[in-house]
Amino acid sequence: MKLGVLLSDHKTDSDVLGRLTAEKLGIILVGNGTYLATIKENGKASPILDKTSNLYVLVEDLESRGLSAANVDSRVKPVTYSDVVDLIFNDYEKIIWL
Repeated sequence: MKLGVLLSDHKTDSDVLGRLTAEKLGIILVGNGTYLATIKENGKASPILDKTSNLYVLVEDLESRGLSAANVDSRVKPVTYSDVVDLIFNDYEKIIWL
C-alpha cells in the first residue's frame, strides 16, 4: 500500500509514524507541521525527517508563518496546493491526517 500522511501538528510523536507500515510512505507537512521542516531544537532537526525519503512541505503554509522554502531542510521538498492534490490522486492509495 502507498500511504500519504498529512501532518499538521509540530508536536506529533514520531512513535505514531514509526508504527505505520507501507511500501511507500509520504509525509506532507501542513499547518503547524511545517515547523518540523524548518525549526531545529537543541541544534537538531526533527526526528520525523529521518522517517522516510518522501517528505513534502506546503509552501503556502510556510509563508503564512513567515518562513520560506529557503528555510526548509534539504530532505523536504516544498510543494504547492496543486502539487498536494497531484500527490493525493496520483502517488498515494490512502491518505490519513495526523
